[in-house]
Amino acid sequence: MLKKKNLILLGAPGVGKTFTAERLAYSIMGEKDTSRVMMIQFHQSYSYEDFIMGYRPVEKGFSLSKGPFYEFCKEAEPDDRPYFFIIDEINRGNLSKIFGELLMLIENDKRGKEVRLLYSDEQFSVPENVYIIGMMNTADRSLAMIDYALRRRFAFFEFEPAFDNEGFKEYQASMANENFDRLIETVVKLNRDISEDASLGSGFQIGHSYFAAGNTIDEEWLSDIVEYELLPLIKEYWFDEPSKIELWSSKLCDAIHD
Repeated sequence: MLKKKNLILLGAPGVGKTFTAERLAYSIMGEKDTSRVMMIQFHQSYSYEDFIMGYRPVEKGFSLSKGPFYEFCKEAEPDDRPYFFIIDEINRGNLSKIFGELLMLIENDKRGKEVRLLYSDEQFSVPENVYIIGMMNTADRSLAMIDYALRRRFAFFEFEPAFDNEGFKEYQASMANENFDRLIETVVKLNRDISEDASLGSGFQIGHSYFAAGNTIDEEWLSDIVEYELLPLIKEYWFDEPSKIELWSSKLCDAIHD
């Protein structure tokens, strides 16, 4: 993050990408200062005009409106402290179109250099103290390939489900629930099957944050997780393999019943 200034966190649903992005920002800051962190989400119709600036209709014509990244950079410019711009679902937008001429300026060695903006007679630069963190869901079937021009401007870090992590094991032990333990054991085996499936792979595994229940776990909570979150997911994954759906549906349901 410190070396590249632009980082993409990628992984399956529920592996903690959003949680990590925010904690990474606060860790580098050395404090939890929400005023220096902005989070937005890209989508298929998101554009340069939404991100940087563009004309928007007003009561008597059109007005030049400034976008969140422009405003964020201007706010960070006079400050020496680090600022973090977090983009959820970064792969869902047309990145070259959204960043426009700023594609060059986000590079680490181009920070501070100026270009003329498309919609205003103004020189603009991305400050050296602005860090960009993108998040990408590897199980998104509508993934658009990130072009190489943008790929080389970001570092990438991939997350795996953390069921074997010491912190999760401590959390699991604190719940002291045999049905929960069996469910976790079943999901670990399910993830192995998902990873070995040629049409899916490790990017489609089930993340550990699905099972962050808070303080208590009861039969109703376990049933809801299986029925309304896990079963719909595997039905989507193996929509053309009913035998696999039946097998894992049975295993997951058996795991939460004595």
